Amino acid sequence: MQRHALIFLVLTAALIAAPVRAQLGGAIDPLANAVGRVGDAVRDIAAPALEPLGEAVGDVRKLARERVQRLARLVSDHGDRVEWDEHRQPAVRGEALLIDPDPATLEVVRRQGYAVIEQGTLGGLDVSYARLGVPSGVALAKAVEALRKALPGREITADQLHFPSGKSAKNASGTASSKALPRGGTVGVIDGGIAVSDAGARRLVSQHAFASGTKASDHASAIASLLTGAGTARIYGADVYGSDSAGGNALAIAKALGWMKGQGVPVVSISLVGPSNPLLARAVAAAQAKGMVIVAAVGNDGAAAPPAYPASYPGVVAVTGVDGAGRVLIEAGRATHLDYAAPGADMSALVPGRGRVSLRGTSYAAPLAASRIAARLATGDGAQGLGSVDAEALKGTRRTGRGVLCNICRSGL
Repeated sequence: MQRHALIFLVLTAALIAAPVRAQLGGAIDPLANAVGRVGDAVRDIAAPALEPLGEAVGDVRKLARERVQRLARLVSDHGDRVEWDEHRQPAVRGEALLIDPDPATLEVVRRQGYAVIEQGTLGGLDVSYARLGVPSGVALAKAVEALRKALPGREITADQLHFPSGKSAKNASGTASSKALPRGGTVGVIDGGIAVSDAGARRLVSQHAFASGTKASDHASAIASLLTGAGTARIYGADVYGSDSAGGNALAIAKALGWMKGQGVPVVSISLVGPSNPLLARAVAAAQAKGMVIVAAVGNDGAAAPPAYPASYPGVVAVTGVDGAGRVLIEAGRATHLDYAAPGADMSALVPGRGRVSLRGTSYAAPLAASRIAARLATGDGAQGLGSVDAEALKGTRRTGRGVLCNICRSGL
């Protein structure tokens, strides 16, 4: 009976909804970030150009199942560096983070059997932290909970991991250029190590490692290629992965934000997703308070996945991906709010050692949105917020936020 009711609901919604098209005109509902998610999902699923209903629903379930399996495999394969936190999220094994430590608090920490591995302040952000070693033989989840009881009111967290939200495939041909758009500006990329082509090398101003064993990443390199193709004048790279199986942790990303601020980078693109983390939330807020615009992808784990962070932090520009026809990717994740969409499929980039590769994922949408914001800031158009960026966005469905940016930016250099 419930199944019949669901089918009736989906069919009814499909009949009353207009077909999903790319670049529809008209105003965006101001409540688009808060309501309409279910209706829009039904409309997208019912669109004739997408998969049949049963296959699409199956894909959504498959994405959720694959996410759980992927995380479990990571913890199993890298148990020497990764373990579950109290929310069953992968985190750095045997380490906890304490925000705003003081001598008295650290004395309590030591008496409880925790070691102070590292203590410092995020450069340029004025956020202090301590990295703590969990007592031997104690599971991370239990250790964090015990420390919170010993230090009520203090912010204590595991150092959760974040993951790239895009993939590349076999060689592809080039597509449309973005030369018609205003170009320029500076974008920082927090990801893996960037290996650049000859064209991109001139734009990579600086790159810094925040993980052991610096290593070039195809994911980060493709992002740099897209930024080059979109006309970004200067690129800064922060490698938070290196060759560490526990790379992409919250502390590394927070440190990278501090470094970006110290370099004077106005716009930072983060195509990584993970759970909410208090230290990273503080770092994001501190960077924003100092004028930095942070752009992040909503991830590729589907609408059934938990909200993605850092995209879900307040004030972060959250970006989803669309294909060449302007349809939101079926695998696109979600955040607690949505600002823009940008190309996330039917696109390509140049990756050193691999040549031109085709790309898919919201990972590649975020830097393209960042490129437009940076270009507007560089010309002074961004002085009044994102109004000038909104003006160039191609209006679409509620699931594209305020519109689609950089729709012709589909070929990296």
